[in-house]
Amino acid sequence: MCLDDPTHSRRDILKLATLLTAAGALPLLSSLQARAASEPDAPVRIGYLPITDATPLLVAHNNGLFEAEGIKSERPVLLRSWAQVIEAFLSGQVNVIHLLSPMTVWARYGSRVPAKVVAWNHVGGSGLTVAPDITDVKQLGGKAVAIPFWYSIHNVVVQQLLRDSGLTPVSKGVDGAIAANEVSLVVLAPSDMPPALASKRIAAYIVAEPFNALAENLQVGRIQRFTGDVWRNHACCVVFMHEHDLNNRPEWSQKVVNAIVKAQLWTRDHRAEAAQLLSKEGANRYTPHAPEVLSRVLSPAASERQGYLDSGAIRHGDWDEQRIDFQPYPFPSYTEELVRRLKDTLIEGNNAFLAALDPLETARDLVDERFVRHSLEAVGGLQAFGIGGGYQRSEELSV
Repeated sequence: MCLDDPTHSRRDILKLATLLTAAGALPLLSSLQARAASEPDAPVRIGYLPITDATPLLVAHNNGLFEAEGIKSERPVLLRSWAQVIEAFLSGQVNVIHLLSPMTVWARYGSRVPAKVVAWNHVGGSGLTVAPDITDVKQLGGKAVAIPFWYSIHNVVVQQLLRDSGLTPVSKGVDGAIAANEVSLVVLAPSDMPPALASKRIAAYIVAEPFNALAENLQVGRIQRFTGDVWRNHACCVVFMHEHDLNNRPEWSQKVVNAIVKAQLWTRDHRAEAAQLLSKEGANRYTPHAPEVLSRVLSPAASERQGYLDSGAIRHGDWDEQRIDFQPYPFPSYTEELVRRLKDTLIEGNNAFLAALDPLETARDLVDERFVRHSLEAVGGLQAFGIGGGYQRSEELSV
């Protein structure tokens, strides 16, 4: 698909809007129940998009960590859109997915999908990439900027950046009449973003890696800001699982989370190796990306950090953020702050349910942390991931 023919992106948005309604989800959930009844000991079936957000799930499969826990797993299923991920998950074709954290809010409260967040998949791992001639967010006024989806941390962060620069986020498409103080947000598939930027159809995009690194390697864009430098250690994608598995197969669910936590630990210590195994040159060819692009994200040269400090892509050097990092514990404060910010974020489509959400109660209900806590305690606690201070934190946001 391409920006000049955006019907696929529109179709995915409409499909998701249909799937994530009570009526749209019902047939798929009926299929899910039938599958669960006929296959009570189903193996791990992962659905994923070919982005670095999927890293722990893919590493766990590649390294045999599910089997090491005593459970079976099938080859992960590569899907091409969030609509496909949701459809496969709701119907029970897959039972473990990574999903944009705001999308889990929409799924559970916009359409009552019986599923919960069990862990974070990664932190950071996204950036705002701009055309080479843009050096300030203010220069995006009157232009179009691509986001991967309305319910995404990318949409939340970019709107904060725009508002703090005196700009107003709107939804007028690429060719609409955009005022000088407005920025039109358009939804594009991540793979469409670098070509759209290169052809000057958009002025910038904000998305998960490795599509920011790809623009750098192709020399069609530069990093204006890393999202982890705006919201410190924010979650992007989280691990989403069916409630019927969590409630009816708790031992199996525990072993799934154990494997994911161990995969995150392994990845932190084997970043270059992880980039290779995820690449199109890896044995399983999990993604279509070149090793050098993934290495720029997972195992960047030490010299690159200074360049980002000099350019302002990193303004909080004292945060000591990795371009992408891995830490599984779903801090409640993050979910609370996310819900608060979603209420004030421009979101097209079904969003009326957000007004009724209580941030504290949502954090308690959306997330089932019992499994990840047990997994963490088995590997040395949060300290094993370099985190002190226990299971509470304060959110740090600074533009």
